[in-house]
Amino acid sequence: MATKSTTKLHSKDLRQLGYESDKAISIALDILNSRELRRLDKGSALAVLKQIKDDPFQYVRDQTWRPLAQELVPQPNRDVALNPNIKDYRRYGEAFIEDGARKQMDTAMQLPVTIDGALMPDAHQGYGLPIGGVLAVDNAVIPYGVGMDIGCRMALSIFDVPPRYLEQRMQELKKLLHNHTRFGNKEVFKSPADDPVLERPEFKEIGVVRGKHEAAIKQMGSSGSGNHFVEWGVVDITEEDSELNLPVGQYLGLLSHSGSRGLGAAIAQHYTKVAMNKRPLPPEARYLAWLDLDTQEGQEYWAAMNLAGDYASACHRDIHRRLSHALGEKPLAKVENHHNFAWKETLADGREAIVHRKGATPAGQGVLGVIPGSMTAPGFIVRGRGERDSIQSASHGAGRRLSRTQAKLQVSEGELRRLLRDQGVELIGGGLDEAPMAYKDIHQVMAHQRDLVDVLGSFTPKIVRMDAGGGGGKSKYGGE
Repeated sequence: MATKSTTKLHSKDLRQLGYESDKAISIALDILNSRELRRLDKGSALAVLKQIKDDPFQYVRDQTWRPLAQELVPQPNRDVALNPNIKDYRRYGEAFIEDGARKQMDTAMQLPVTIDGALMPDAHQGYGLPIGGVLAVDNAVIPYGVGMDIGCRMALSIFDVPPRYLEQRMQELKKLLHNHTRFGNKEVFKSPADDPVLERPEFKEIGVVRGKHEAAIKQMGSSGSGNHFVEWGVVDITEEDSELNLPVGQYLGLLSHSGSRGLGAAIAQHYTKVAMNKRPLPPEARYLAWLDLDTQEGQEYWAAMNLAGDYASACHRDIHRRLSHALGEKPLAKVENHHNFAWKETLADGREAIVHRKGATPAGQGVLGVIPGSMTAPGFIVRGRGERDSIQSASHGAGRRLSRTQAKLQVSEGELRRLLRDQGVELIGGGLDEAPMAYKDIHQVMAHQRDLVDVLGSFTPKIVRMDAGGGGGKSKYGGE
C-alpha cells in the first residue's frame, strides 16, 4: 500500500505547530513537496517540522531543511556593518573550489575583526566559515568558525605487524572493530572508560557543559555518525622522520576520525545563539557572529571549546587503547591532529591572533598530521612546512564533491558495492552519503598543497567501520 503523501499538509497544520511567518510556511511546504520528501507520511512530517520550529539551530547544517531553519533562526536588529572591501586571502586549488565556499570566505574576510585568511583545496560550503576555511581574527572567537563538532580529529596508530596480517586475519580484525567501537547516538559501551577529562572543573562551572556531563560519560570512547570512522589499513612509510622514528616500510595501521560528540554540539549551538544575539550581523554573515575574548561569554566559550577538544582526544585515546589491547600489540608510533578548533597564535608579521581552522589541519613547521582520502582512497601522513600564506594550515581531507543528499540520489547501492569489491575494502555500516564518489580526488587536493606539507607516508583503508544508521553494525555493501 502506498504511503500517504504530505501534499495534503496545509498551512493551517503548520500554524497549529506555532509557525507564524507565511514565508516560513511556504518554504516548509515547498520542501515537503520536493521529490525527496513528497512521500513522507503526515505524522513524520509534522514531527520534524515541530523539531525545526523548536530548535532551528539543529537543522542549519541539514542539506534538505537548511532554507527553513535559516528562516526560523532569530533575526535581531543588525547593528554591526561589514567592511565594504574583501581582504585579500590565498586560495589553494581554486579551480575546483565551489562558489558557495568562496563566497562564504569572502564574507568572512569582511568582518571588522578579521586579520587574515586562507581557503584550503578541500574547501566546500558549510555554515558560517566554509569547511576548509582558515580565519585569523583579533581577540575574538567565532563559534561557527570552529564548527559544530569541536575538536574533531584524526588519530593514527602504527603497529609492528606486516600488512599481510590484514588478509590472513580479516574476519578477526572485523570482529575487533565490532566489539570495541561504538557509533552514532544509540551505541555506547555498557561500561565506558573513566578518564581525567571527565573530572574537569568546567563540568561544574559552565552551565551548558554541566548539562552534558552525564552524556559525556556515557559516550566516552564512541564515535559520531556521518563521515566518522575507525578503520584498519596499510601504512606505507616512504620518508623517515625523527619524531615518527620508523624505518621506511609497510605496517598495520589503525585510523580513527571523530570529535567531541554531543558535548561539542551543545557548546556550539549555545554559544552561537549567544554570539548572534550579542553581535547581530547582516544576513550573509549572521553565522559568523563572534564573542570578544575580554567578555565573560567569550571566556566561557574558550574554556568550553578547549574542554571539548580534550574530550575528543580522550575518546580517540580510548578507541586506540581498546583495539591495541584486543590486537595484543603496542603501537610503534602515533599521529594525532584536530581540525575544528581555534588557537592563539602569533602571525608571520608578529601580531597575536585567534586562528580558526574549520576543516583545516594545523601545518606549522615540523607539525605532524594525517589527511585522509575516502574509504577507497589513501590518506597521507604529513609534516607541516609552516607556510605563512596558508596561515600554517593544510586541508583536513579530500573534501566533499557531492552533498549528502546529492550522493544518495546519484550513487547506487550496486555502484558502491562494486567499487568496494574492486578496491578490496570491507565496509561495516556506512551509507551512500559517504560513498567515495561523493569526495574530491585526494591526489588532486594533495597536488595543490605541495607548498604546505611534506608527505611522509600513506594510509590505505582495508576494513572500515562507520555508523550504520540504526542498522546494528551491518552493511548492505559488504562486511558484516
